[in-house]
Amino acid sequence: MRSLDVLVIGGAGVDTIVYVPELPLPYADSYLVPAIEQRAGQTGDGVALGLHALGLRVHLIDLIGDDHEGRLVRELHERHGVPFTAITSAAGTKRAVNLVDPAGRRLSLYDISRGVDDERFPIPVLGPLAADARHVHLSITHPGAHAIDELLGSGATLSTDLHDWDGVDAYHEAFAYAADLVFLSTTALDDHEAAMRRILMRGRARAVIATAGAEGAYLLTPDHPGVRHVPVAPLPAPAVDSNGAGDAFVAGFLFGWLGGASAMASARYGAVAGAHACGVPAREIRPIGAAALTAAG
Repeated sequence: MRSLDVLVIGGAGVDTIVYVPELPLPYADSYLVPAIEQRAGQTGDGVALGLHALGLRVHLIDLIGDDHEGRLVRELHERHGVPFTAITSAAGTKRAVNLVDPAGRRLSLYDISRGVDDERFPIPVLGPLAADARHVHLSITHPGAHAIDELLGSGATLSTDLHDWDGVDAYHEAFAYAADLVFLSTTALDDHEAAMRRILMRGRARAVIATAGAEGAYLLTPDHPGVRHVPVAPLPAPAVDSNGAGDAFVAGFLFGWLGGASAMASARYGAVAGAHACGVPAREIRPIGAAALTAAG
């Protein structure tokens, strides 16, 4: 009997949130903006906290620094009661700056210096956690790619989020073709249907889900001939920030999928969770709970 529902690997970090008057931001010498805030909570954090709020047994593991930002990440998970295994990284904690416009659209600037090529998740630590999980969600952040072979031998099902993959960058393909559930965004794809079909044909995916913001999402499964549209869920509150909407979608989908729901029903849960996240300012983390999700989904 595995004691974890989901092991989330990678994607822990800190964002600096800046609310700007518009995107793209025209060049100017300076802008007056509301309070600039730093808060813990990148993609792996968001998925882990979302799953925890939905009642799943979840654990997060990642490399973070022995620095101020690392302490913010630790405090976030302690505050929400999410178990977190932190491996100390010489490069420090992952960081990003997110620009958010009045409509809630986001532009993220990622600090790519926060990764040391020879750093790895220690197998004596990662192996037992993966072996104890029904499912593993693997972030594409470094050094996740080096953990794929170990995870494929764990017996757990695997999901990943390719985020704004352009359909060409080879780095993402190792994740895409290894995962049972593949999430991605349509943002950088010229032909999202072709990219989805390629993942399904070349990999082992049981479902490929492409999120498309206000257009909803798209779902492709081996047992259905075409790409199905997943309608956007009604916003429970005015949209203020799209930060975390994709991670909330993943958490909602996994909640349904691991509970035995169909891929389409799981995608509807994802849409509801994503809509909820759009009404929450980035400086706050308030994942949707299971009762609200099932009522709306």
